[in-house]
Amino acid sequence: MERVAFDEPTDGPTAGVDRRGLSDPLATDGVAINRYRIPPGEGFPSGLHTHADQEEVFVVLDGTATFETLPGRDPDDPGGSNTARSGRVVTVPAGEAVRFAPGEYQSGDNRGDDDLVALAIGAPRETTDVRVPVRCPDCGEADFALDAAGDALSFRCPACGAERVPAPCPDCGRDALTLALDDGGAVVAACDGCGAAFDSPPFRD
Repeated sequence: MERVAFDEPTDGPTAGVDRRGLSDPLATDGVAINRYRIPPGEGFPSGLHTHADQEEVFVVLDGTATFETLPGRDPDDPGGSNTARSGRVVTVPAGEAVRFAPGEYQSGDNRGDDDLVALAIGAPRETTDVRVPVRCPDCGEADFALDAAGDALSFRCPACGAERVPAPCPDCGRDALTLALDDGGAVVAACDGCGAAFDSPPFRD
């Protein structure tokens, strides 16, 4: 048996996202567990993404989590743009849990007034196939996979091997672009710095 304490009481909203990995202290083999404390206006790491090889469950302990969700791309639908699918927003209050299947896109944040405290549970523990909802412009056959092995984060097409390196925001120049849903449920590249939104993420030459 392994045991770990992961939470301390606070007197009010905290500054910045507090993530505590519980997998290593608990010596888990088949499941990844993280505890998050997220202040208002902040979110779980990453924009819209999916683990093609892992299911995820979020258990909300305090506050309310708001998730943007997007179904996985139909493998029989070749080509298509980022706007071919429509996403939706789901609110998960304390005392509830939500599951995202492998291939189902999600991102979550705290749009409330109080801290959000949640457990993020993924199985299997290790995930190596993380995708973003951006169709490869070269072959149109697959959504890009994230590749963090090099000096800079890049997108790689699992179908044809094409690679793209995301560029900074064209409006403000910050490396603060994430994938999100616009008001109509379409995927956009949104800048966390200046608030600009683009139909497709810009790439470096």
